[in-house]
Amino acid sequence: MTEQGGSRRLRVLVANQRPERLVMLAAVIERLGHEVVAQEVVVAEVGADTARVRPDVALVGLGADPAHAHDLISAIVREGFCPVIALIPDYDASWIEEAARRGIFAYIVDARPEEIQSAIDITLGRFVEHARLRGAFELRDLALNEQLELLRARQRLLVEVQDGILQQLTTVSLGLRLGQVDEPLAATERAIEQAKSIVTQTIEELLLSGAGLDDILHHAVSET
Repeated sequence: MTEQGGSRRLRVLVANQRPERLVMLAAVIERLGHEVVAQEVVVAEVGADTARVRPDVALVGLGADPAHAHDLISAIVREGFCPVIALIPDYDASWIEEAARRGIFAYIVDARPEEIQSAIDITLGRFVEHARLRGAFELRDLALNEQLELLRARQRLLVEVQDGILQQLTTVSLGLRLGQVDEPLAATERAIEQAKSIVTQTIEELLLSGAGLDDILHHAVSET
């Protein structure tokens, strides 16, 4: 997309089952000041061409076969990141509903050149907002996934430390039963150190999350 004479010059892909209408549509788009980067008829080819030319917007005309136009829309949406506008000769609710499921952003009935330009402008605005929202949702999901993975990692660490403490206390219990002193004392010291590491790590995480030290100590005393 480039600026030309104060207006945006768009790279447009046009598709239609009928070649003669495709030529007419391409001529209209060029008269509007845009560049037609691809003219597509065959469904099997439109996806690869969309990925290759990367249009700013795609216009798909409804030809003799409604399913053919639907398949053109699906292929473009699957391979390109651009809004798709459907051009239809008459209003057809069921066709429009299916086209919407396949990813069109707008449709025009029996369009004149000025209506096409207006639809392009409106659709691009909607598409930019959609992309912005989608990016926000993706960032949110990424942050949530990172937080979940961090929580799982912390849980695994705490389980490992707790298991270590239990093992040391078991050693203490067995040693005392056997009348030993040195090994139970050493195991007790190890258990205390591991318990201290859990407490220290928990306090550090609470402080990083924004909790105050006074609040942490208050809750600790309240729960004991």
